[in-house]
Amino acid sequence: MQPRNMSMSGVVDLAAVKAAGEAKAKAEQARAEAARRGDTGAVPPSSLVIDVDEAGFERDVLQRSAEVPVVIDFWAEWCEPCKQLSPVLERLAREYNGRFVLAKVDVDANQMLMQQFQIQGIPAVFAVVAGQALPLFQGAAPEAQIRETLDQLIQVGEQRFGLTGITVDAEGAEPGADAEPQERVGPYDALLEAAVRALDADDFGGAAQAYRNVLADDPGNTEAKLGLAQAELLSRVKGMDPQQVRKEAAERADDVPAQIAAADLDLVGGHVEDAFGRLVEAVRRTAGEDRDAARLRLLELFEVIGSDDPRVTAARQALARVLF
Repeated sequence: MQPRNMSMSGVVDLAAVKAAGEAKAKAEQARAEAARRGDTGAVPPSSLVIDVDEAGFERDVLQRSAEVPVVIDFWAEWCEPCKQLSPVLERLAREYNGRFVLAKVDVDANQMLMQQFQIQGIPAVFAVVAGQALPLFQGAAPEAQIRETLDQLIQVGEQRFGLTGITVDAEGAEPGADAEPQERVGPYDALLEAAVRALDADDFGGAAQAYRNVLADDPGNTEAKLGLAQAELLSRVKGMDPQQVRKEAAERADDVPAQIAAADLDLVGGHVEDAFGRLVEAVRRTAGEDRDAARLRLLELFEVIGSDDPRVTAARQALARVLF
């Protein structure tokens, strides 16, 4: 069977997506509890390639797709092209080191999943991002084509849904029994402390620059990313007239800058769902540059709240529905 490219814009509607919201919220609560216990959330390399069946699909694919793109390899033991493709996908999953997770589905044992994805032949490769299924390609595609498709998928996950992947533990990185605990003092402590002092003094520009300096050397620094998002938000609302902003947003539902300004005020005032809902609606009603502006501001506000918050997960699902 020759590989057949499939549009990244096509979406398969999964009935199971409707039931995933409550399960995803529970997963987010579990992650938050793990974080309070000091669990970093890092996964072993073996978790990058998993076997999935119908019973575990909601947990292993739908829930996980709220954190990281999940690539699904539909295969069967009797399928010769599958034996060529599957090892390549498994190797790339480990090479990409947490940017996506590979879920392997044996179609002989999981006929219902094969029907839900409307698969006509195997191997067939799909992805699920924020609960939405995207067809990638069918057949034993060349590795160069697979890499290009994966890169596009990861870009979609990051730009449209703010998914940055999962942290992977180094194999065999367990500390020795005699190792003494040491205080972790990062090279950015002084900058981070300076940023906090600037925030306390309402110097939002200075705080933002301090956080940017950290991120220039360490783009994945969680504290700096969160701090920068907060500093930029506070800087934007500092000179606003709240009454005027809300009046303009109420009178001009199609004015994206007005809706963006009101969403910033909503978030600062603690009305998180209102801010997210306002911007999701702006994305739904608009197109082109206006739509991109609303979508990007929504992703920025996700950073302020944090990806572990169930409200962010729900808003990502809503965003996915209006985008596709």
